Amino acid sequence: MLLFCRTLTSRRISFQSESRTSAELFGRLYEAVFKYKPTADEHTRKNGAVLYTCDVSGERAAEVFRKYRFNENTREIDSEIIATNSLGVFTAGIFLACGSVNDPSKEYHLEFACPEEGLAVQLCTLLSDIGVTAKMMLRRGQHIVYIKGSESIEDTLTFIGASQCTLELMNMKIYKDIRNKANRIANCDAANIDKVVKAAMKQIEDIKLIDSSVGLDSLSEELREVAQLRLDNIDMSLQEIGESLSEPISRSGVNHRFKKLAKMADELRNGGAK
Repeated sequence: MLLFCRTLTSRRISFQSESRTSAELFGRLYEAVFKYKPTADEHTRKNGAVLYTCDVSGERAAEVFRKYRFNENTREIDSEIIATNSLGVFTAGIFLACGSVNDPSKEYHLEFACPEEGLAVQLCTLLSDIGVTAKMMLRRGQHIVYIKGSESIEDTLTFIGASQCTLELMNMKIYKDIRNKANRIANCDAANIDKVVKAAMKQIEDIKLIDSSVGLDSLSEELREVAQLRLDNIDMSLQEIGESLSEPISRSGVNHRFKKLAKMADELRNGGAK
């Protein structure tokens, strides 16, 4: 948290965060290690967000530099200090200092706003060691290390000990997947309904033409029964019509009868045009 905080010099250390929890944790940890409580402050920004600050200055800041062997000119991760079994905790500290994760219902995005380019490069390497691919970009003077893939974000959150957040993200993925499938099914159903209705309207148009020209009584019994069912039930599918006949037939059988009616209607149209 110290290494990735806002200001880190041997004269002044300033930890800033929009998270009260992170700021309070920094204060407690610092006090536990150095037996001194840092100065705490907070103020509201123009956008309404509250910024929490913990400050240490003078000899107190110099003491931190001596204890953790910080370099005055360049911030860098000292691999000798971080044991393998504490790498996850160290990465959690980085996230608390400069990390954020988007609402997964909107997009999958986790990022670290690093104070220096060198730290950003080292963080990318650290994440790569745990199998997470991260990318870098420069945004308003800050070096951003970001992760986009949901699985990589899940791996990162699990690695830093935020397993509950990982579960919430996975649940959101499942919810979004089900919702998307439901939308696709609904869209498909709507398209099929439109197709059925258009076909039914064309069939009714043909039947009414036949009725007005030669009368439905001129049709064979099987064609007359299909025609009457369609006139009475615009929303019926071909299969439902087939099942409703006095002698049920298949969907293709019903379709074949409607083709006969359509051909008869076309002949009447062509005869009328002449």
